[in-house]
Amino acid sequence: MLQRKILVTGAASGIGAATCRALAAPGAAIAVHTRANRAGAERTAAAVRERGARAVVLLADLAEAAAPARLVEEAAEALGGLDVLVSNAGFADRTPVERLTDADFARSQDAIAWAFLRLARAARPHLAAGRDPRLIAVSSFVAHLFRSDTPTFPASAAAKAAVEALVKALAIEWAPEVTVNAVVPGYTRKDPGAHAALSEAQWQATLARIPLRRLGTPEEVAHAVAFLASPAAGYITGQMLHVDGGIVI
Repeated sequence: MLQRKILVTGAASGIGAATCRALAAPGAAIAVHTRANRAGAERTAAAVRERGARAVVLLADLAEAAAPARLVEEAAEALGGLDVLVSNAGFADRTPVERLTDADFARSQDAIAWAFLRLARAARPHLAAGRDPRLIAVSSFVAHLFRSDTPTFPASAAAKAAVEALVKALAIEWAPEVTVNAVVPGYTRKDPGAHAALSEAQWQATLARIPLRRLGTPEEVAHAVAFLASPAAGYITGQMLHVDGGIVI
């Protein structure tokens, strides 16, 4: 694996933490971001160090307009540059449209779509100067799956769809220097004690609709991110790699 300088947002738990572990290797340096879960981020950083990589923990609320650019600059300074940015931070909102307030909708856009755009803009000069640079977003199946028998996430879906559109636009604008892709997880197992978007009954009904009949794991999503960050994915850009057990076909 290349010895690279990597920023992963939303890395205190779940997919973000698994991504840090998957990318950790001797000589690598990883900035572990969290909004407020410092204890979780420190656990992720410890796991990164156990794998021989260097790790720093950085805190920022990416919904604040100035925070993404500040985070990128702090990461680049701490790591000595930036080769890979994984934009993973986000949350799920199941509020139906009829009850979705302007503030609720804006909260998803700010934390997901606007955060990705602002991170990308700030990271562009650092990535362009980096080694085999990659920008990788973590989207979600909720931007693709709309069925009457399946829970929907209107605000989250709109924000993730915006991220995917930006991925495609940036893949064109930043070629050939930087590749830009997204991983699209399906229903993914949460860490113990983490908030669940569905009730137990809803989970059981959902599992019946997934062709592979199980939830994905954070590690399975992280392996897809690691692939897109690897030399093996050097000729891939503007793509959405679904890791969803077949729920979106």
